[in-house]
Amino acid sequence: MKSDTPQRLLIIDDHPLFRKGVMQLVTPEPEFDVVGEASSGGEGIELARALDPDMILLDLNMRDMNGVEVLKVIKASGSEARVVMLTVSDQADDLVAALRAGADGYLLKEMEPEGLLAKLKEAAEGHITLTERLASRLAHALRADSGPKAPDQAGLTEQEGRILDLIAAGKSNKAIAREIGISDGTVKVHVKHLLRKLGLHSRLEAAVWAIENRRGAG
Repeated sequence: MKSDTPQRLLIIDDHPLFRKGVMQLVTPEPEFDVVGEASSGGEGIELARALDPDMILLDLNMRDMNGVEVLKVIKASGSEARVVMLTVSDQADDLVAALRAGADGYLLKEMEPEGLLAKLKEAAEGHITLTERLASRLAHALRADSGPKAPDQAGLTEQEGRILDLIAAGKSNKAIAREIGISDGTVKVHVKHLLRKLGLHSRLEAAVWAIENRRGAG
């Protein structure tokens, strides 16, 4: 979903050169308006509360706080901002921890600038965003977990199954609500129920799970 309104972006990272690099990358783009930068997790939490950004880029490993802990505080505050982890860690444990804490995406700092910008634009449009390599690692981690191995074992309703397919297609809650003709709040309730039935903790996990099962059934 594209919007004429730029995404108000907050960058939380304790490396000043990296923050500067990201700002130089996104500032010329009409999709983004950088409204703040934080050099620590604590400062990031305060700015997230004060600025109410649409989107947050969050480092995982910072000196004062772990990025997952920062993410949990931001999500618990009721913030509607989409939070994309931007980190050097490609470890499956870090990836799963971030997604289960509510991250809307997980990208690596090693990405080429053009690829990173494309993924950030995806996130700005409301899509979940993950590189193919990380999606593969997440799928492997999910297969190792106990839980339903096929959609019919999960006991999803027809509506929940439809919403799961739309999540797997990268649709945001608002886009799903418009497509199905229900409210955002009703979509959130359905998502909560289907995650519980699947034994998963995040939309991104659900998307990867659905894609993997669709592939296995094909």
